[in-house]
Amino acid sequence: MTQLDDNVAKLSGYLSRFRTGGIPNRIAGQDTAGAGGVFQSVSPVDKSVICDVARGTASDIDAAATAAHDAFPAWRDMPAKERRAILIRIAEGVEARAEEIALCECWDTGQAYKFMSKAALRGAENFRYFADQVVQARDGQHLKSPTLMNITTRVPIGPVGVITPWNTPFMLSTWKIAPALAAGCTVVHKPAEASPVTARLLVEIAEDAGLPPGVLNTVNGFGEEAGKALCEHPKVRAIAFVGESRTGSMITKQGADTLKRNHLELGGKNPVIVFDDADLNRALDAVIFMIYSINGERCTSSSRLLIQDTIRAEFEARLVERVNNIRLGHPLDPTTEIGPLVTQEHFDKVTSYFDIARQDGATIAAGGDVVGDTGYYVRPTLFTDARNDMRIAREEIFGPVLTSIPFTTEEEALHIANDTPYGLTGYVWTNDITRALRFTDRLEAGMIWVNSENVRHLPTPFGGVKASGIGRDGGDWSFEFYMEQKHIGFATGQHKIPKLGATAPQ
Repeated sequence: MTQLDDNVAKLSGYLSRFRTGGIPNRIAGQDTAGAGGVFQSVSPVDKSVICDVARGTASDIDAAATAAHDAFPAWRDMPAKERRAILIRIAEGVEARAEEIALCECWDTGQAYKFMSKAALRGAENFRYFADQVVQARDGQHLKSPTLMNITTRVPIGPVGVITPWNTPFMLSTWKIAPALAAGCTVVHKPAEASPVTARLLVEIAEDAGLPPGVLNTVNGFGEEAGKALCEHPKVRAIAFVGESRTGSMITKQGADTLKRNHLELGGKNPVIVFDDADLNRALDAVIFMIYSINGERCTSSSRLLIQDTIRAEFEARLVERVNNIRLGHPLDPTTEIGPLVTQEHFDKVTSYFDIARQDGATIAAGGDVVGDTGYYVRPTLFTDARNDMRIAREEIFGPVLTSIPFTTEEEALHIANDTPYGLTGYVWTNDITRALRFTDRLEAGMIWVNSENVRHLPTPFGGVKASGIGRDGGDWSFEFYMEQKHIGFATGQHKIPKLGATAPQ
C-alpha cells in the first residue's frame, strides 16, 4: 500500500460519521439543524459529495449570538489561569488530531498534504501562544498627573463574530479564535461554506478541552444569509474577517448600524522585487514558493514578479524550468506540491485569466491549461512580457499564476510595486542594505520581507494597507482589537474643583 492509499483509507474513516450524519451547527454546546435546511460540501479532488451541511440563516445566528451573549460574563470573569489551562488543552487536542485535521482539510479544500500537515500544527501553536498571553492581557499603565493617579486596564469587548475563508481554513480560524478566547470574548464562528469540515473538528476539540457551552458557537451557511445576519446582529460587538476586499466593504456597511468594530484581512496583489545584485538562487526559490505553494490560494502570495531587466532573461528561463517541474496531483499524496482549486466557481475564475492574458498581449510561458476533468486541477502558470496596466497584473487571481513584469531602475520598480489598489505584503531581494532600507520605507505594504519569503513570527503585526485591510493581528495587536481600553482616575489630593452656582446671581 502506498502512502497515498494509506491516507485515503484513513480519510474514509475520519469522514464516515459526516457522510451519515452530516455537519450540524453547534450552538450553546448542542448540535442544531440549519433553519435553511442543508447544502452539500463537495470535494475538489473528484467533485464527489463529502456530506450535507446545516444551512444557517438569521434565526440560527440569533440563537448563536444569544448563546455567546449569555456565556460571556462567566467566561470573561473566569480566572485567567483557568482560561489559560483550557486554551493549552485545546492546543493539545489539536496536536492529537493533527492527522485527522490535515487529511480532512486536504479533501475539503484541495490543498496538498505537504502543507496542510503543518497547518494543523500551526493552529496548535496559535492557541499555545495566546494562552501564554492570557494572564497579562488585561494589564494596563500608570499615567500620573499633578492631581490624579491615572490607571488603564483592558476588558474584553464582548461576543464577537469570526468569518473565515476556505484557503487554509483551520489555521486561519485558530488565528482569529485563539486570541478572542484568550481576551475573554465569546465567539460566533461562520466558516466558509466551501470548507466546513475542520471548523466542526475545532469546536469539538475546544469543548472536549473544557471550553464552556456557548463560548464558541459554529453556524454554517452562506455569506448573504448567515454572514450578513452575523454582521448586523446587535449582540455581536465586533467582526473579524478574512477574505476578499469586496466582501470586506460589504461587511463594513452591514455592521454600520450597530457600530461594529471590524478587523478586515483582505486581498493582495503582492510584488516580489528582484534586483540584479540579489542572491538569485535563493530569490528563485522564494518566488516559486510564495506563489505556487498552497495552490496559490493565499493572500500573501507574491503574484507579481518585478524583475530587473539585466537579469530578466536568465531568471525567467530558470523560472519556466522550475514551474514545469512542480508536482501537480492528488492532495493526499505526500509528494504532491499543488492540488486542485477549491470550487468550480473559483476554477472558472482562475482559468478565465488564460484568455485575458492572451488578450492583454502577455506570453503564457508555462502552464495556462487544465489537467483532466475529474477535479479542479490547473497547471502552474507563468505569464511573461507583461505590463502593470494589464488585468493579469492588477486583479487578484488567487491561484497558481505568476505575472512577470520587467523594470530598469529602482524608481521604476517602486512605482510599479505601489501602482495597485492593494497593499498587503511586499518582498524585496537585494544585497544592497541601503537600497533595502530606502525601498522598504517607501513601499506601500503592511508587511515586507527582505531577502526572505513570508516567515511568520507570532508577536509581530499582520495586516495590510489600502484595499488589503484594516487592523492588525498578532501579539498584542490582536488583544487591542478584542478588548476595550478603560481609564480610571483617582484623585491624590484636594485639588480645586470649579464651583458653579455657589453664589446666587445678582
